[in-house]
Amino acid sequence: MYLGLNHTGKIMIITFGTFLLYWVLDGLYFDALRSHLDLYIGQRGISHMMAYTLSALPILFGVWLVHRKWNFTRYLGLDGDPFKALLFSMVATAPMFVGYYLAFDVNTEISMDQILISVVAAGFFEEVFFRGFLFGQLYRFTRLGFIPAIFFGALWFGGIHLYQSHDLISALGIFGITFLGAVLFGWLYIEWDNNLWVPIFSHTLMNLSWLLFSVDENAMGGWYANVFRLISIVLMVLLTIYSKSLKDRSMEIDRWTLWIKNNS
Repeated sequence: MYLGLNHTGKIMIITFGTFLLYWVLDGLYFDALRSHLDLYIGQRGISHMMAYTLSALPILFGVWLVHRKWNFTRYLGLDGDPFKALLFSMVATAPMFVGYYLAFDVNTEISMDQILISVVAAGFFEEVFFRGFLFGQLYRFTRLGFIPAIFFGALWFGGIHLYQSHDLISALGIFGITFLGAVLFGWLYIEWDNNLWVPIFSHTLMNLSWLLFSVDENAMGGWYANVFRLISIVLMVLLTIYSKSLKDRSMEIDRWTLWIKNNS
């Protein structure tokens, strides 16, 4: 539920404040923590995921401050049906796997570390932190509509991928693609009844197709790669709309929920 503007302002302050705390601590200690864990575990990918899990503590604290309850799975959207989400994501991303299989070589040098870091950890933790928390708390529990709730998180999400760029053109391309990706994943999260597993699996499988066939070294890709990525995105949107129509339900995000939601 969402209440008045004072309630909205309180949640905004807590959400942005604890997310900023996570970001600062992550920047200061993540690499050192991962290296320390790696001394004992000896597997970079597992160490990476464990360090990410520990870095989530400020996020979990933020959820508790907002709701004063420990039901993190509910408030982060992790209580949805993962099997339905996986099926949807497999069907929607199939064009990327097929298209890239036909055009690119299979990456025979792919490692378990790459899969755990670039596919599993990126898909899961980025969706929990950016969509489940930063976007989800603002959209689900305040009067903010979709655009203001997603905007700053999408800017942030686009910004963290700029390290992949090597000039202005690639920077703009990577920022634009990841910004729009954040908007898409946020939209999927809400339209699938706050089921965060939908964007988690969609994000994970899109990353896997990119890595499995050595599509490109960064998120931008060439025209061929983006044609099949666009087909998958269109399929995600159409399948979501079709699923809603089968249940005779209207879209959650419409002109009434784009900017400010009513107190109803």
